[in-house]
Amino acid sequence: MKKIIFVTAASLVMLSGCSQVQEWSEDLFGQKQQESQEKEPNVQAPDNGQDEQAVPEQPEETVPEELQLESRYFNDVKEVDGKQVIQNPANLLALVNKEYALDEYKPADLVRPNVPFVFGNQELEKAHLRKEAAEQLEKMFADAKAKGVFLTAISGYRSYEYQKMLLEREIAQFGEEKAVMAVAPPGQSEHQSGLAMDISSESNQFQVNIEFAETKEGKWLAENAYKYGFILRYPEDKVSVTQYQYEPWHYRYVGMDAAKVIHENDWTLEEYFKNVKKI
Repeated sequence: MKKIIFVTAASLVMLSGCSQVQEWSEDLFGQKQQESQEKEPNVQAPDNGQDEQAVPEQPEETVPEELQLESRYFNDVKEVDGKQVIQNPANLLALVNKEYALDEYKPADLVRPNVPFVFGNQELEKAHLRKEAAEQLEKMFADAKAKGVFLTAISGYRSYEYQKMLLEREIAQFGEEKAVMAVAPPGQSEHQSGLAMDISSESNQFQVNIEFAETKEGKWLAENAYKYGFILRYPEDKVSVTQYQYEPWHYRYVGMDAAKVIHENDWTLEEYFKNVKKI
C-alpha cells in the first residue's frame, strides 16, 4: 500500500510544489503512519466498474429529411489557375457563382422548350435548356397562360465564349466595376449550365429590368416558380450573399424538392448548401 502512496506523493509534488516533500517523507518513514492509514482509503479510486472520466454520449441531432442531400449534388471542385473549377458540371444542383466556376462545359442534353421566345422561331443557342429544366419550363408557362399570365422566354443557355463577349461589351459600356455586378465572367454564369432562363413579358416590353417584378407576370413567377422546380436566383435582399444585383427576371432550375425548401425558407442557393447535410 505504501507503494501506492509513493506514486501519489510524487504526483502531489509535481502539482503542488516543494512544500509537500517533507510531510510525505515523514509519512513514508512511519512517523505519521496512523494518519496515512486513515487517508489511504481515499487515495485509491473507487472500484465501481466505470471510468470516472467517461462523458455520456450525446444523442445525434436529427436532421429533417428535406435537409438531407446526397453527396453527388455538392460541387466537386479542383483548383485550376487560382479558380475553383467544378468537376461535376452536369449536377442539377451545381452551385455556379463568383466562387465556383465552370470550364468550357456544354450540357449534352440541351433542347428547345416549346414556349414563346422574344426572338420568335430563330434557332439561337439561348433558345435552349437542359431537357428536365425545359420540360418543367413548358409546364410553368402553360399553367401561367391558363391563369391569364403570359410569359416570354428571353435567354437560356449561353456558351463560355458568348458570356465572354457579353462581359467585354458590358465593361466597354459601363466600366469594369459596374459590369461585374451585372454580368458574370465566363465560366461563372448559370446560363452556361443550361439550367437558367431569363423571363419577361409583353406587358414589360420584353425587358429584363427591375420593373418586371411589379408586373402581373413577375409577381406570379415569384409566387409560383418553385412549384415547377425554379427559384428566383438573385433576390433583392440577398445581394451580399449572391454577389449579384437583384434580377427579378432570372430563374434557375434546381428541381422541385430543393426549390420548395429554398422558397419556404427564403434562402438563396448558397444558403441552401450551408444548411443541408451531406449524406
